[in-house]
Amino acid sequence: MKITKIQSHVLQYDLEEELGYSQQYYTKRTAHLVEVSTDEGITGWGECFGGGNIALANKTIVEQVIQPMIVGMNPLDRDVIWHKAYNLMRDHGQKGMPIQSLSGVDIALWDIAGKALNLPVYQLLGGAFRTEIPVYGYGMMLQRVPDLKERFARDSAQIADGGFKAMKMKIGLGVKEDIELIQIVRESIGSDIGLMVDANHAYTTREAIPIGRACEQLGVNWFEEPVAPEDHAGYRELCEALDVNIAGGEAEFTSFGFRDLIKNRCVDILQPEVCALGGITEYQKVLAMARAHFVPVVNHVWGSAVAVGTNIHLLAALPDFPGAAHPVQPMLEYDTTPNRFREELLKEPLKVKERVKQSGGTISIPTGPGLGVDPDPAFIKHFEVGI
Repeated sequence: MKITKIQSHVLQYDLEEELGYSQQYYTKRTAHLVEVSTDEGITGWGECFGGGNIALANKTIVEQVIQPMIVGMNPLDRDVIWHKAYNLMRDHGQKGMPIQSLSGVDIALWDIAGKALNLPVYQLLGGAFRTEIPVYGYGMMLQRVPDLKERFARDSAQIADGGFKAMKMKIGLGVKEDIELIQIVRESIGSDIGLMVDANHAYTTREAIPIGRACEQLGVNWFEEPVAPEDHAGYRELCEALDVNIAGGEAEFTSFGFRDLIKNRCVDILQPEVCALGGITEYQKVLAMARAHFVPVVNHVWGSAVAVGTNIHLLAALPDFPGAAHPVQPMLEYDTTPNRFREELLKEPLKVKERVKQSGGTISIPTGPGLGVDPDPAFIKHFEVGI
């Protein structure tokens, strides 16, 4: 079997309402899918992290840089392909967009392998440790509206009513304003629902400490990306100063980048983003390092149904940290804000919200070959940009 073609599909549409996080507000929803074709008629799908014009730039890297390197190679030689592409690009970027682009290609190769062997990807990874995965609802994005507190209270209550047993909110407006928002959400959902707080590296270590103290008092599960991803010392200081779990890692790339983050215990919870760090091949290496250092892993998930489906397989195959009769189960992150690329992209939708509502907070793992995330060609054609 040989790779014959790699196509990059950037999908986009206008949001009805502006959404944001600590770094920016945006009015368009974007997804970047990668389609790898073979001479045996097997097609694999992957996804690259990065929205807006970042996705358009990554499209060029996928098609004009990576594709010529690996067309003609056997798609089952995933590690060989990964190292060839990385080695040829490393002088031009060991992090960021080249690795995001390689991630989408690599994920598609795993999809091809599963389809070729008629096995789900989690089986290729060693098998499923669980058949049901808890799901937490991600919502409460920042908006430039006068009633943000009321919206957060309403949105958090809706997420809880949807069957989610935990949820995550955005912050980044300022220390005082953020603490008030966290208090509002905790009051809205009560003490029995898990709550996570995401700052998207909005603060310095000194600024993050009082927010972390408030998180402790309000029973927050983890405080995510409080400081810049480059600030390893700041992360370590927060882990030592606060009792609340410090989470991060979504903006790190490759096992080389994760090495010191893990070794120096800069986070209490590691959040690798498979669509950015180098794909499933490199994710496995990061996971091995985390396990060797007893650092719990809860994957970061952002993107379309392809990203969600990929992470279902990864979480199914994630070992218990540590092993026990009643271990804490890893959770799937699921964005509850409006996203047609999650709900309508696939020929057979994942229907995560419906399944969470029916089950009371979990989703069952798939049993079909590959990733089980085959997009609808007509849907792609309708929303594709930058062709």
